[in-house]
Amino acid sequence: MKFITKHKRKIIILAVGAAIVFALDWWGFSMKPVYYTVSSDKEGAPIRVVFISDLHNSFYGGHDQSGLWKTIESANPDIVMFGGDVIDSRAKGKKNAYTLMKLVADKYPCAYATGNHEQRRSDKEEFFSKVEEIGVPVLNGRYTDFMIKNRRVRVFGIIGANIFDENGSQLKTCYSAAVPDTYNILLAHEPQEFFDITSERSKYNGNGFDLILSGHAHGGQWRIPGILDQGLYAPDQWLFPDFTTGQRTDEGTTQIVSRGLARNLNMIMIPRIFNRPELSIIDIE
Repeated sequence: MKFITKHKRKIIILAVGAAIVFALDWWGFSMKPVYYTVSSDKEGAPIRVVFISDLHNSFYGGHDQSGLWKTIESANPDIVMFGGDVIDSRAKGKKNAYTLMKLVADKYPCAYATGNHEQRRSDKEEFFSKVEEIGVPVLNGRYTDFMIKNRRVRVFGIIGANIFDENGSQLKTCYSAAVPDTYNILLAHEPQEFFDITSERSKYNGNGFDLILSGHAHGGQWRIPGILDQGLYAPDQWLFPDFTTGQRTDEGTTQIVSRGLARNLNMIMIPRIFNRPELSIIDIE
């Protein structure tokens, strides 16, 4: 009888352990499409944007990125944007990022602005050249124009406020090129820095960005819905961060911050809890 009791106890422990592992895998490693709607008073047909942030060379559905690619295709986007940290500064692999960017560039209009992880790498210029060769424009302090469903869209990319010179030359260049008859989107990796600059509109005759897309914060890593909605910790925001995920609007500018897609093994020192990787799907109406 004692043997049976011990045997049952082991089964229960194993079952509970398996349930915990499954839950952590589901909430920490299983990708979730997240939908946003942004209103615009500028004329033009509705368009759909897929925003990919903080991939960190992760893969979904195998190294062919089939899982992620199927989700992107099923969203039927008009344009796809990469918002930085598509590769990691510690793990030197780049193949998974290349695979996804090639799939995207072959089918959709697209653009890419870099994050802090790319900037730390000694081979960043080689990486940027390869990305351009694949067909994805690299926007570091510049912009590219698209005509989507008869709507003019200008996409800007900027590296990060923490590396501006005293005059913020990249930011000034982008603001100066924002025009009122175009829908202006800024790819800006760090969220806490870029939303503070929406007040800069007054210096440029009211021109500015209609939409800012950011990542970097990884959703605050550990989230408890209703208690820690913005998570426990985020890079540069530290404990109890202000804004790591979601949507907000101020002075005519909407910012969306993606939880990102990072799930690499080198990042399990701070695993995701109740914080599934996010593929952002944005409808501009």
